[in-house]
Amino acid sequence: MQLTIAPYLEQSPRWPQTGRPILAQWDESTVWVYQAFRPAIGQFAAAHGKFGGEYSFGRMSWIKPNFLWMMYRSGWGTKADQEVTLALRLKREGFETLLAGAVASSFAGSGYGVQADWQAAVADSDVRLQWDPDHDPHGRLLPRRALQLGIRGPTLRRLNEEWLVEVQDITAFVEQQRGLLQDWARLQTPLETPYPLPDSELARRIGADHQDAVWRGTEPPTAGS
Repeated sequence: MQLTIAPYLEQSPRWPQTGRPILAQWDESTVWVYQAFRPAIGQFAAAHGKFGGEYSFGRMSWIKPNFLWMMYRSGWGTKADQEVTLALRLKREGFETLLAGAVASSFAGSGYGVQADWQAAVADSDVRLQWDPDHDPHGRLLPRRALQLGIRGPTLRRLNEEWLVEVQDITAFVEQQRGLLQDWARLQTPLETPYPLPDSELARRIGADHQDAVWRGTEPPTAGS
């Protein structure tokens, strides 16, 4: 597995406990996000390095940069049609293009003063953005919010053809860690730190906490750092 992992109990105290950080594993040029699918779709993508086969490009597809948010939504890989967990390595330029084009999935959190303006933005955008409550490994609510992005249309095709660098089937890792949910001292999760957005204006538009680009252009954080 290409992902860097670290003990959950070492990581979690270093994460922001509140607010809207984009927790993710990233390096100078790429960022990892997660999805869960039924076996036919997930196994095809892992074997071919991109989506195809039974995968539908006519639907909206949701990606999550936060591993534990994916685990909450998939029940650690136990929910129907979410048995295969994929880690997708995306070009950062693509991920930031998605963020720049994202429109909130509800008017209340959109920042638009007029609902008609938000509706027009939704119609013009291929990307939806949601900030949902984050959860700990047992699924308990946390004060922190977690990001997910819904992608459709030509932008979903671009993700598959231009921005997707690597597809990893991490189902076995998920199953292993699911067996350790009663023993957090042994629980491992992908190493995640707040993603450094390129500028404060983008952070403002998507409602994210702006992280100073401490690691941009330098060696990214590693386990134990």
